Amino acid sequence: MALSEADVEALVEAYQAGATVYELATRFKIHRTTASQHLHRQGVTLRRVGLDDKQCQQAVRLYCDGNSLARIGARLGVGAGTVHQALRARGVEMRRPWDRG
Repeated sequence: MALSEADVEALVEAYQAGATVYELATRFKIHRTTASQHLHRQGVTLRRVGLDDKQCQQAVRLYCDGNSLARIGARLGVGAGTVHQALRARGVEMRRPWDRG
């Protein structure tokens, strides 16, 4: 289902007010990349996605406690790939697929 012009305007306003692309995707029932594409087409500069030092420390602790990348990402408001990058940058050894519980 395509977004109406009013929905796209609301999406842009919400993003500029601080909502994340993930939050917008959920709110408008679209994929996060679709939300990003709408913002890009409207000339909106996307904020850098990543974890600050405090969030990285929390992610490391949660991962070492056995949480999945997806679960950590959901808790911190980012994607699993962002968590993976942050953990690798911190030198965390990633679990093998057969080691995941």
